[in-house]
This record gives sequence, C-alpha cells and structure tokens, in this order.
Amino acid sequence: MKLNIRTRLTLQFTYIVTFILILFSFIIYYFSATYRESEFYSRLENKAINTAKLLIEVKEVDYDLLKIIDKNTINALYNEKVIIYDYQDKQIYNNLDDDSIHISKALLDQIRLKKDVRYHQGKHEVIGLLYADKYDRFVVIASALDKYGRSKLNNLKWIIIIGFFISIGLTVFIGRIYASRALKPMSDVVKQVDKITIASLNMRVNEGNGTDEIAQLAITFNQMLERLESAFEMQRSFVSNASHELRTPLTSITGQIEVSLMKPRTQEEYEAVLDSILEDIKNLNSLSNGLLDLAKASSDISAITLRTLRIDEILWETRTELIKRNSDYNISIQFKEPIDDENKLAVFGNDHLLKIAIVNLMDNACKYSTDKSVEIILSVSGKQFVAEFTDKGIGIDSADMEKIFQPFFRAKNANNISGNGLGLSLTDKIIKIHRGTISIDSQLNKGTKVTFCIPFIS
Repeated sequence: MKLNIRTRLTLQFTYIVTFILILFSFIIYYFSATYRESEFYSRLENKAINTAKLLIEVKEVDYDLLKIIDKNTINALYNEKVIIYDYQDKQIYNNLDDDSIHISKALLDQIRLKKDVRYHQGKHEVIGLLYADKYDRFVVIASALDKYGRSKLNNLKWIIIIGFFISIGLTVFIGRIYASRALKPMSDVVKQVDKITIASLNMRVNEGNGTDEIAQLAITFNQMLERLESAFEMQRSFVSNASHELRTPLTSITGQIEVSLMKPRTQEEYEAVLDSILEDIKNLNSLSNGLLDLAKASSDISAITLRTLRIDEILWETRTELIKRNSDYNISIQFKEPIDDENKLAVFGNDHLLKIAIVNLMDNACKYSTDKSVEIILSVSGKQFVAEFTDKGIGIDSADMEKIFQPFFRAKNANNISGNGLGLSLTDKIIKIHRGTISIDSQLNKGTKVTFCIPFIS
C-alpha cells in the first residue's frame, strides 16, 4: 500500500519517539531495580553483621535473648531469616528455627572463600558473609523478602507501561498535526502550480520567506515557469511574425506570376518580372535566415556550443566576408590604443552567432549611411572588450529608440530602405548570450553609434 508523505512522516516520527521511549523506560526501570536490590542487600548485610555482633561479641546476649530481640525489632525486614554457622559448619543460631533456607556445605565453603556471596532464592534475596572475631570465623546467612521495594518497582513498571502507551497515542496525534503543518507550504505550492495552465504561464508560485527548502522549491518552480513562458512566447512570436512577414513576399511573388500569365509578354517584360521575383525571393531568403537565427539565439543557451575565440579575428573575418558581398561598403577597424595582452582579446563564445551580430551592425551602419561607411573602434575597459560602430547615416528618432530592439520593428525613416527589422533584435539576443551589453546613441540625420561590450577571459 502506497502511503502519502504526511502518513510516512507521522509513522517515522512515531517510530523514533517509540524507540526513545522504550530505551528511556528500560533505563529507568533497570536502574530503579538495580538500586532497589543494592539498597536491600545493604540492609540485609547490616542485619547479618549486627546479629552476629550481638551473639558473638556481647556476652550478656545469648541464643534465646537474641531471638527475642529479633522478634521485637521495629525495623525488622519482611520474612527475615538469619542463620549463623561456626567453623565446623555447626548451626549456632537460627532466628526462625526452620529450614526454609537450604544451606549446603559447598555454599558455606564458597562464602568462606569469597567472604561475600549474594543470590536469589525465589523472590527472596540471600546474602552470605564471613564474620571473624579474635578467635574464630563464622558464616552468617541472611534472607528476606523486599515486599515494599518490589511493590514500588511493580508500581513503577505499570506507570511506565501506561505512560508509554499514552505517549505513543499522543505522538501519533501530534505527529499527524505536525506533519500536516510542515507539509502545508508544499501543499500550497502544489495547489498554486496546479492552477497554472498554458494560458496563464505568467502566474508565479508564492516563494514564502525565500530561505527555507520549500521556498527554494517555489523559486525553482518560478524559474522553470519563466523558462517555459519564454519558450512559449518565443514560439508564439516566431509563428506570428513568420506568418505575417512571409505573407508579404509570397503574395507579391504570386501576384506578379499571375499578372505575367494573364497575356503574352515580351522577353523584356518577362525578364523584368523575373528580376522582381528574384528580388522578392532574396528578401524571402534573408527573412527566413533571420527568423531561424532569431529562434536559435532565443533558445536555451545550454544548447549553444561556446569556446574560446579571438574577437578581433572575428571582426576582421566578418569585414572581409561582408565587403566581398558588398564591394561599395567602406569598413574601417582600428584600436583606440595598442593592446599588448592577447588574453584581453579572447572571449568565450560562439563564432557563428558573433559573426551574425557583427554583420548586422556593420551592414546596418553602411546601409543607412550615404557614404556606405562605418568606423569601428576597439578598446578594453575594465574586464570587458568594447567595440564601437559609428556611422554618419540617417540616425534614429528618439521616439523609436525604446522599440529599436523589438523583432520586425523598423524606424519611420527607414521604411524606404530594404530590411526586415530582425537585425538589432537578433544582435541584442546574441550579445546577451555572451554575457555582454549593447547600447545605441543616435541623433536624427547626424548618425548612430552602437557599442557592445563582452567580458574577455582574464
């Protein structure tokens, strides 16, 4: 049978308390019984010695008088028996004149050898002592029943047993309440998580005090929900943007083909239509690549391969590749001041993604500048590598600056220039993947400076 956590905690708590109570009860009973026996043997020893002294050392006390004294002693032990033997094993005193205590010669010899022998005969405690005077040695055997001590010990036993079962009952009751209260925060977390659906991923679990284990569980849930929300939002955004942006070039291509097929055309007209379709296909290809790169940059960073790279080499390689595709671009790269330590140029990143980000910055700077040029200044600040991309292009209106990193957003003054609005959004995500920052400083019709910083490997 499967038990829930509350029941298991209650049982475990009960088992622990039961073990402690049993151990504690055993210790109490054991030491109480040991003390009773030790104390009673001490009383028997005193009784045996006192009786021997009176009989052997006090001349005025004879056999008969000693028996009278024993019978009239106020503090006599219950069912008390005292027997004394001389060196020839002859009984010289017996306070009851009966043989209720079985004495063998072997026992007498053992007492003479050990001088103190203690044992039980039924419920009676028996002690045998060797008593010596100036002229002879005597064996004194005393026996009695510790009626009152055993009664107290029996009473203690029942108190322990009753108290044990009452304590176990209370433990089960209190343990169940304790387990319920201890697990209540976890139950609350489960109830809150159960309310979260795909339509309410923005909800979060109460993190409590933020320090205990339940709070850590809630924090972990919230972090997971953030990742899930980000993933679903990325998926929705990708599907929405892709369907919207892909529709325009596809509609344009379809319309041009349909119009060209409505009647016979000249070769020049067909070439013009094909050129227009080719341009739309190039734009469609660029848009598709941009969407795929954006999806990759928005994915879990753990799925992206990172390694040690020289950031300056990536900049020069990207410059060369971009100029091959656009021969009219003028891209200048220079260091603000010499960098002697090559480690300050080494970053931990993904070369493919970094090239995409740098291409976007270079291409935007050249594309939106009348002279198709950009000046790139490289430097080191603190523990970060800094690259500044400066152009003298059309600039960005201050009203558009807040939305400049949103996917598919394009500034108002850039509508007449080809583009899909994915470049800066993609670049921003790539820089963040590399634990860097990006900022834009722009003035309308005067130019733009884009600066990104990436920590180098120190």
